[in-house]
Amino acid sequence: MLKEHKDVTAPVDEKLPLKTLLAFGLQHVLVMAASPIASVFLMATALNFPSELTINLLSATFIICGIGTLLQSVGFKGFGARLPFIMLPGGAPVILFILIAQQTDVATASGAVILTALFYFLVLPVFKKFLRFFPSVVVGTMLLLVAVNLVKISGFLIVGKAGSADYANPTHLLLAFATIAFTVLFARLLKGMWSQLAILLGLLGGTLVAMVLGAFHFEHLSLFPLFSLPSLMPFGMPKFDLFAALPLMIFCVISMVEATGQTIAIGEVVDKKLDTENDVAKTIRGDAAVSLLGGLFGTSLIITSGENIGVVRATGIRSRYVTLMSGLMLIAFALLAPLARVIHGVPEAVVGGTGLVVFAIVGTMGIDMLRRVDLRHHANMYVVAVALAVGLFPILVPGVYSQFPAGLASFLGNGVAMGAITAALMNALFHCLGKKAAQAPVTEEKPELQSQ
Repeated sequence: MLKEHKDVTAPVDEKLPLKTLLAFGLQHVLVMAASPIASVFLMATALNFPSELTINLLSATFIICGIGTLLQSVGFKGFGARLPFIMLPGGAPVILFILIAQQTDVATASGAVILTALFYFLVLPVFKKFLRFFPSVVVGTMLLLVAVNLVKISGFLIVGKAGSADYANPTHLLLAFATIAFTVLFARLLKGMWSQLAILLGLLGGTLVAMVLGAFHFEHLSLFPLFSLPSLMPFGMPKFDLFAALPLMIFCVISMVEATGQTIAIGEVVDKKLDTENDVAKTIRGDAAVSLLGGLFGTSLIITSGENIGVVRATGIRSRYVTLMSGLMLIAFALLAPLARVIHGVPEAVVGGTGLVVFAIVGTMGIDMLRRVDLRHHANMYVVAVALAVGLFPILVPGVYSQFPAGLASFLGNGVAMGAITAALMNALFHCLGKKAAQAPVTEEKPELQSQ
């Protein structure tokens, strides 16, 4: 008799029970929520926004991040790669938005975001031609740089700003290490789904310690206003200045490089065979569409986040419906102002402690990818070594390019992008050009991940 063959649902497409989606979706949101909050308050402080406008922008940022997360998770006609991505404001774009606004005005900064979003679509067909230069030796190196950069950012969340009176406050260090300790304890002692929620439970444990020590920001808590709705074009009609938009357009290319590595990495984590050229393009189109929407509501560029890849790897929950739920939660937090204020009350040191673990996991993924490359061969050794040197330099020595013109300094100062671009160029030099490529020995990695 012939056996019936049932379709096996891929892990990334698995529809999980509602309680599982809620729990793991919330975990993603709480780990990542510091980014939109920090970006809005940085803009508000630097540009002297009134409190009403700040709340309006916070609502807009959460909603746009939620819509973008839904788009990347579900996919729609070539927009979004149908992968478990969270979308967040990029740190560099926020700084560039502030600089443009200070040099011109906020309406011009919003116009620059819109122009850059359109520029994504213009550059994408050309960028797709270069995707073959991003094999695992390049992506693995990039993930290591991403991890180092994000761990550094988390470290500053914990210790604060250098030179401030509260710098390296022992209480903050205690909160961070308590959060890490809770995370490890729950991961070791709990079983099943509860063990997979160790990151969320560790964050909640650190928050409870903060409450006991009086470090929780209760001043942010209030019921009113109950609802918060963003405004279209909060700075008035956007002004379009190509010259002013150039720094963001340059970052757009950097963002596309990062999106390439993130798409390949998350595809591997969820065990989905990718059509690299098409799937990366879908991710980038999603970034472009959501950034265009963000520009209309006063935010800077909203891009796919590499941070949540570590959460997916740590939990082993690979379903894109989890991040779909996260997107719905982000929208709910935007509309229900008290929920956003509760998240804002969690001390940065607790969020930083969680980040140290999650982002270091991203680094282990890079190590795992590089493990499949024959680093004993001098070509691969030089690809990784030089890329790490170029990428780590601006990460570990901030301001090293500060004497360069502003646009060039911003480009060179992005260690992740510079390391990835260097790795791609070195890989092409050693493996794709001239006699070296023909004579290069076969590496030990899997065929689909071999250096090109």
